Amino acid sequence: MFAPPDVRLTVREDGSRLYHSTATLHPPARAVGDWLEHWARAAPERIFLAERDSPGEWRRVTYAHALRQARSIGAWLLSRGASPARPLVILSDNSIAHALAMLGALHVGVPSVSVSSSYSLASKDFARLGSIIRLAEPAVIMAGAADRFAAALGAIRPLHAATVVHGAVPALHDDSPVDRAFASITPDTIAKILFTSGSTNDPKGVINTQRMLCSNQQAIHQLWPFLDDAPPVVVDWLPWSHTFGANHNFNLVLRNGGTLCIDPGRPAPGLFDRSIALLRETAPTLYFNVPRGFDLLVPALRADEDLRRAFFSRLRLIFSAAAALPQNLWESLRELARSAAGREIPIVSAWGATETGPLATSCHFQAQRSGVIGVPIPGCDLKLVPVGDKLEIRVRGPNVTPGYWKRRELTAEAFDAEGFYCTGDAVRFVDDSNPKCGLLFDGRIAENFKLTTGTWVTVGQLRVRSVEALAPIASDVVIAGHDRDEAGLLIFPNLAACRALCTGADDPLADPRLKHHVARALARLKARGGGSSTCPTRAMLMAEPPSIDAGEITDKGYINQRRVLERRVAFVEKLYDPAAADVILPDAGHLS
Repeated sequence: MFAPPDVRLTVREDGSRLYHSTATLHPPARAVGDWLEHWARAAPERIFLAERDSPGEWRRVTYAHALRQARSIGAWLLSRGASPARPLVILSDNSIAHALAMLGALHVGVPSVSVSSSYSLASKDFARLGSIIRLAEPAVIMAGAADRFAAALGAIRPLHAATVVHGAVPALHDDSPVDRAFASITPDTIAKILFTSGSTNDPKGVINTQRMLCSNQQAIHQLWPFLDDAPPVVVDWLPWSHTFGANHNFNLVLRNGGTLCIDPGRPAPGLFDRSIALLRETAPTLYFNVPRGFDLLVPALRADEDLRRAFFSRLRLIFSAAAALPQNLWESLRELARSAAGREIPIVSAWGATETGPLATSCHFQAQRSGVIGVPIPGCDLKLVPVGDKLEIRVRGPNVTPGYWKRRELTAEAFDAEGFYCTGDAVRFVDDSNPKCGLLFDGRIAENFKLTTGTWVTVGQLRVRSVEALAPIASDVVIAGHDRDEAGLLIFPNLAACRALCTGADDPLADPRLKHHVARALARLKARGGGSSTCPTRAMLMAEPPSIDAGEITDKGYINQRRVLERRVAFVEKLYDPAAADVILPDAGHLS
């Protein structure tokens, strides 16, 4: 099913380690549009994209139709002055119209900028959206329905001179300029500009070239040869404003002539039901999600035999990324797969960044535990550099960005003297004596901190350990304790699980049963042993969910540790106040 891992590790005199795949990266496609051209010829009537419209009817687009639309949309973009210097900005949820706009821009060498819809729909000040528009200087802005995006468009109106269209980019039936524009695309042509979430209101625009996207998919294809067995069917919600949903998942479907069913849900209260409804009727062959999504999916699969049977009926692989999947969810998925399908279904992960297109490592084997991010992909060199007691992972290869849009100073700071992109992420080996076993993600170096004892707290490891101990009531936690004697937790609750635990309670967050659950979890963590850096001694439940405007969370559900601690400094102070009534302490008497 997978290509066997084959890697080389070289330890250098300065203590750094060079780590790469011995497999040669085969020549990738010149451009993403070459895939679309290929499948429009090879399988013109195969369904490429599918979604339900507002009345609930299916809308489907074949490869042949997608190519015709991409060409016509590309022609219209050129007629409106779009160019490599003046991109297309898309303010929209995932949709067929969004996909065709991206493909049209890609086909004529116009960068597309898919902006997180939360910056338009969930934001109150539109500061991040404004920052992106000022930096992008778009020729065209495509927005979703006028009533939904009116406030956002009003806020940015003074910041641009772009043509604004709603719902879809128009088609121009004279597509004579398209062939010339498509032929002029090179691997260095900018395909997309993806803005990172950032920790301030000034996101960075990561340049994504055609080479980055095509080399990434070529590497995936070499590591997953089973993709040649049958066209993949993917049911996916992950936003195209992020590299996971756009460059990994969307491009994987396109590269391999598959079908993408656009999931209108997301892992949030009131929205995940839409995902479940779609999974009942469309069985995926590959399933991608983030830990928050699996946190909601696992209980739904347990509770519904029909859903369970449908979901696993033709599933070949489960893929989790964006953050470490807690071990309890990993084990539950394996058990559910055996029960429903009567066989093992690989659960794998990977690691990368917006700057690496995204893939830099891949776990193309069944690991023995959660959290293994695998080994370097073909064509990609890793440098592991000691930083204190950690190893920072740095990346060089055709999948790496040339830099940041109109930010030369940030580009210069992002690379070391050997041309490796400095990620700020830490890793460690699963087995120091066997590099084929791969790497484990070891947190963000900048997130780790020291206690007053001088002991380092590894935030990434402690976060996963704490979420597992608190299961199922914690959606996520933030680790506090910088310059304190002990580590503590700010808990963002899973409200559905809290209500299930505290049946009949008007306010489950104030219910003694929930506090006892947290106290028992803290006690269990302490009972496992370890020092003050591995055992949080106090916790508080956060009634206010993490804020997108404040940069506390992305729309993938990934928590920004530093921003939460900065914004909620009053709660951190209270966490260490001996007189604070809301602070929960370990309760060894309730270990059971």
